Amino acid sequence: MLNFEELKDFLNEKADLYNNSEFIQDDPIQIPHRFSLKQDVEIAGFLAATISWGNRKAIIKSADKMLDIMGNSPYDFVMNFSENDLKFIEGKSIHRTFNGEDFAYFIRQFGRIYKEKESLEDLFKIKDSETNFYHAIERFRFDFLMTEKHRSHKHVSSPYKNSSSKRMIMFLRWMVRNDNRGVDFGIWNSIDPKYLSIPLDVHTGNISRKLGLISRTQNDWKTVLELDEIIRKFDEKDPAKYDFALFGLGVTKELL
Repeated sequence: MLNFEELKDFLNEKADLYNNSEFIQDDPIQIPHRFSLKQDVEIAGFLAATISWGNRKAIIKSADKMLDIMGNSPYDFVMNFSENDLKFIEGKSIHRTFNGEDFAYFIRQFGRIYKEKESLEDLFKIKDSETNFYHAIERFRFDFLMTEKHRSHKHVSSPYKNSSSKRMIMFLRWMVRNDNRGVDFGIWNSIDPKYLSIPLDVHTGNISRKLGLISRTQNDWKTVLELDEIIRKFDEKDPAKYDFALFGLGVTKELL
């Protein structure tokens, strides 16, 4: 097993290797990269992140389908859709258990929020005593899902219910980190990247266990915190950069 300094050097090297624009080609982050308007990036990014489970090619294909339906102008669409547009969407299949009804629900919620706020950034602000996005994600959920219980609520997971909230944390990495590598956008200037965590899924979880970064066997919020504790010792200002290292190691199977 590597000691602390060796592990830090190893992960810094891997993060540096994988954090570049070539990363985008096969990753769902390519979806928001098609846009330059902040709100388009947010909406396309949020939708792509929401359906990010399973095969990456299938995720990108499903995200393409959503963009096509919105005329490749997400912000314009959520501000100007008609009820007939939503009826048409509700009959569509989108991505696995995220169906047309869910997509229409998300569009409606985006429309409401963007009529009140300029950016989704306003819904994720961190408060003084907080050290991560645990409470911020819940505040966002409350604002975004501000309706009676609906089937679509399950697509915005809750750290309060001990979910690792992988897709939400990935979306936050995209919006908050800005290291000029051409991958993450860094368009949310009012939120410090030091609060970010690593999106924890099967791959990043398994690699983290192999490296001795975590000991918990589940991939849940408690494990996110366990991983936070060590990666923030490696780099307290930009802990989420290690997502590139863990992801890259998972794809290349270097540790097998």
